[in-house]
Amino acid sequence: MSIRIPRSVALGAATFLAAGSISMIGSVDAYADGVSPTIGTLAVNPATGADDSLLNVVTSGSCPGGTNLQTLVFGQGFPADGYGVTLNQAQSVFPPDAQGDLNIPLSDTLRSFAQKNGFTTLSGKYEFHMRCRAKLGTTYFGDFVGAIWFTSPTTYTSTDPNPPATTATTTTLAVTPAGSATVGGNVTLTATVSPATAGTVQFLDGTAALGAPVAVAAGQAALTTNALAQGVHSLSAVFTSTTAGFLGSTSATTTYTISPQGAQSTTTALAVSPSGSAAQGTSVTLGATVTPDAPGTVEFKDNGVSLGTQPVSGGAAQLTLSSLAQGDHLLTAAFTPADATKFAASASAAVPFTVTPVVTPPNPGGPTPPSPVGETITTTVAPGALVISVAGSAVTLPPLALNSTSTLFSTAGPIQAVTVTDTRAGAPGWSVSGQVAPFSSGANAINPENLGWAPNLVSKGDGLKVTLGGQVNPANAVEANDTGVLGLKSSRTLATATGLGTAKVGADLTLLAPTSTQAGTYQGVLTLTAI
Repeated sequence: MSIRIPRSVALGAATFLAAGSISMIGSVDAYADGVSPTIGTLAVNPATGADDSLLNVVTSGSCPGGTNLQTLVFGQGFPADGYGVTLNQAQSVFPPDAQGDLNIPLSDTLRSFAQKNGFTTLSGKYEFHMRCRAKLGTTYFGDFVGAIWFTSPTTYTSTDPNPPATTATTTTLAVTPAGSATVGGNVTLTATVSPATAGTVQFLDGTAALGAPVAVAAGQAALTTNALAQGVHSLSAVFTSTTAGFLGSTSATTTYTISPQGAQSTTTALAVSPSGSAAQGTSVTLGATVTPDAPGTVEFKDNGVSLGTQPVSGGAAQLTLSSLAQGDHLLTAAFTPADATKFAASASAAVPFTVTPVVTPPNPGGPTPPSPVGETITTTVAPGALVISVAGSAVTLPPLALNSTSTLFSTAGPIQAVTVTDTRAGAPGWSVSGQVAPFSSGANAINPENLGWAPNLVSKGDGLKVTLGGQVNPANAVEANDTGVLGLKSSRTLATATGLGTAKVGADLTLLAPTSTQAGTYQGVLTLTAI
């Protein structure tokens, strides 16, 4: 099954404005003493350009009360209370269009405004406020607000180049050898980041850094050290994302023991009797074996919570209890030597154990129960279905902008979230892949090799295990007649999954185009297929 999603890309020196802005004003409120609330949005026309471009600001509605208009710019180099970039004129000079929007030209270029304020380099975010104000005095009726970002000293874009991070990550830490090592021995810390995305991991011993940050590759980062001092350590891993839209995360702390150099290594194994499960209230015996036989104690734990400590005798320690609660448990045993200069500490692997509900037997000595009767219970397992859908059928990427070296155009943005629901009997699993057709604008085209993506997980049900497809880089702005198979010109995996339930996945797109691309609005179709 396939879902076809048309894409629209604005390109070139012509003006392209996003439609759909709205402003809803129910009553006219006046604000004095410089207070002016936001009452709508503001778009800058053209959406991308240079510091010497002549700009217009376009509001998402008209001013309430037929007031006067004034536009201010805020940002690096301009006064903290804003600098006027339009004259204070009556709204009637710029009457609202059929949609109720106001289109107001600035009185000069941003380069000129900067020079008038004593600086020449525009940098970072500049925010425009189109202020609805009274003809006299300092009474305001509200502001329409928008912004542009200078990505070089002379060029700007209307898209924030550093959007806030929104996608959560998780980081887990594994340490080998498990439990402990001796002074001077190699200890390897491995961090796993999910979903796999670019970034670095800083390993910590308490609050102290262990080495320099390590780059994440294929969702993992590892550090091997022999510098841990004798004693107990609290190890953790802190992930910092370098991918736009992804949050950082910190692993749980792992307690680790370094024994003196020369101390003999030990191993600890745990056996549980009865094996696997027992009814609630049944006596359960935890038996630890320490090799070699070394004096010390063993602490037994249930999901990290101590159940008790027993001495080691003849290389073994044992604890019997009947207080385990109904449900699933992870039981472990940790050996602590009596003389840490002779023997090293060690810990067992976790042993899963389930406590089941108590089954009450018939009352002995009571009346004979009647003979049982039977009922045949019939049910049917439906074949189920695999369904794919998208949140919307169209996505408009921001206009393609010239890069700082003037060698290519580029733009980026997310696809609509893709929802996959699998209710098929037998849980066969599924895979979603995507492939894009050439982008076209009349007789002109952009090669589909120039589109790449970075898949991300939006949400999933507990019964699903989802694996994201790898990042697909776009070709380096190849011409339309290039015959390669890079980018999303070839079918690429978005995500695979096992289990039943619903998952939502997305992807951040990157589109490049050569500088020879003609102006126009380009559309391509991304076909998403679930099997």
